[in-house]
Amino acid sequence: MSAEPLFLADDDATAELGRRLAKLLRPGDLVLLEGDLGAGKTALARSVIRTLVGDDTLDVPSPSFALVQPYEADGHPVLHADLYRIGDPHEVDELGLFDRADAIVLVEWPERSDEVVQQATVRASLTVPAGGEGRAVTVAFVDGRHL
Repeated sequence: MSAEPLFLADDDATAELGRRLAKLLRPGDLVLLEGDLGAGKTALARSVIRTLVGDDTLDVPSPSFALVQPYEADGHPVLHADLYRIGDPHEVDELGLFDRADAIVLVEWPERSDEVVQQATVRASLTVPAGGEGRAVTVAFVDGRHL
């Protein structure tokens, strides 16, 4: 699962990447959103979710406190999860991320659960380049799909 890094100059570029990524996602995909605080994980997820549900104005809050925010897209669940606040990796089982095989699941801070990492079909890794301008991102699919 490797890919060439992309440079995202601003929020618009992040949103465009999210739209492109959403068009490649399929029911059953588990997307890891990796990166430090402020790297753009939630911004990327927000664009993906808005594209999947077909509403560019949809309120997509960070799931930091709710842990999971559910959405519906073409009859399939879309789940946006944030594992930052879980205390034990086994708590992931209680979140229902794997309850529906047709769900598209986006997970921020996935490294908090080996189970989540092992089941990933897509990995998006975001970093802030030296100097703090823009974002660098790699997106890799386990099955060979490409952006």
